[in-house]
Amino acid sequence: MQLVRGLHNLRPQHRGCVATIGNFDGVHRGHQAILARLRERAVELGLPSCVVIFEPQPREFFAPETAPARLARLRDKLELLAAEGVDQVLCLSFNERLSKLSAAEFVDTVLIEGLDVRHLEVGDDFRFGCDRLGDFDFLQQVGNAQGFSVEAAQTVEIDGVRVSSTQIRNALAVADFALAERLLGRPYQITGRVLHGQKLARQLGTPTANVQLKRRRVPMTGVYLVSTLIDGTAWPGVANIGVRPTVAGDGSAHLEVHLLDFAGDLYGRRLTVVFHQKLRDEQRFASLEALKTAINADVAAARAHWHGQPDGCV
Repeated sequence: MQLVRGLHNLRPQHRGCVATIGNFDGVHRGHQAILARLRERAVELGLPSCVVIFEPQPREFFAPETAPARLARLRDKLELLAAEGVDQVLCLSFNERLSKLSAAEFVDTVLIEGLDVRHLEVGDDFRFGCDRLGDFDFLQQVGNAQGFSVEAAQTVEIDGVRVSSTQIRNALAVADFALAERLLGRPYQITGRVLHGQKLARQLGTPTANVQLKRRRVPMTGVYLVSTLIDGTAWPGVANIGVRPTVAGDGSAHLEVHLLDFAGDLYGRRLTVVFHQKLRDEQRFASLEALKTAINADVAAARAHWHGQPDGCV
């Protein structure tokens, strides 16, 4: 899959394609249905498939403090799109200039002049442009005039639940990982690089891997049973995700993972942390000794859980 950052980096080989537009946060089963149809159309027309995404996502640009927590950061999203067989991704910087484009200007600038789109797949609730006039009907009118076809993807429902990034965030917020997995088509996981931290957990007797989140907000907080993928092996453990209220910090979210019985240097490595079950909410303790007691109880609960699993981890 080829990544194109910005319209200025488009080349002749990127023009003439089958495209779709959206945030694709989480690349869930609703997105997967759109991408499957995109692949079908691309094969039928003998053209490359292209996904147009934005960075930051529009709501992060307009209201960064209240924008929804991301399910996946950009790197993870690109890997998921590649796994779905997408040929190219056009990542547009969502800035002041792009935010002021009307629906008609967006179509002219991005879809026609930029990509020379021959067919467009959009979600059934897709809207765009500073005037919010860009929707399926508008795209069909322009497509008829400019010579490209437009198809609206139908809503995907699973067990009566509409698949959406919002529904997945809601499921994660209440630790319903079974529902999140059904909507995503895979277990919920976070991937990041291990950074040096305060090493306080090591002083408390439970060393942790400080996994880089690279996102303003996270969809959940608390202490969880997790498994962590290292060199193809899933290591059982317990993780805390949140702002660490007992320890003075910068107020940003952190992900710290304690792997049961693991010995080795993980600094600088990218880990994938899979979430399975919530143990408790994150809380502020009166002292480090009280925090240590709670951590020991979390680790004991994790050991009891994983000990009862047939393969030690799932």
